[in-house]
Amino acid sequence: MADDCCPPKGQVMILACSGGSNVGQLSNQAAVELTQEGFGKMSCLAGVGGKLSGFLQSVKDAPDLVVIDGCPVGCAKAIFREAGLPLRNHVVITELGIEKDGDLKPPRAELDTVKNHIRRMFAGRPPWAPAGGQVCCCGSA
Repeated sequence: MADDCCPPKGQVMILACSGGSNVGQLSNQAAVELTQEGFGKMSCLAGVGGKLSGFLQSVKDAPDLVVIDGCPVGCAKAIFREAGLPLRNHVVITELGIEKDGDLKPPRAELDTVKNHIRRMFAGRPPWAPAGGQVCCCGSA
């Protein structure tokens, strides 16, 4: 049945760095708030890093995901590489013009910048549609 072939809205898996800097905290808080707002669902990057089978399978099964790194060190990216997982929809917060520092309570405006950037990545397509913009079988009659 066509209604059953696609997951419901809000099924973007969100995996975020939560490092000890402003950009690490922005990454984590963006993931928390986007989950609370129904954009997607935060998952455990540490579980992926530990190569725990349930977390690895969840990433493989995710219709879509976003991986958020705070800085160019790229801990989340490295976790995906080491786990042998393809990196999809990768965001590096410092590439958004936010400088890394030691402030663990970054300004609200910076958090909004990160969240808005992630939302724009998925604009014009349902959150579960592949990056190429094609929608799964739900679009066919």
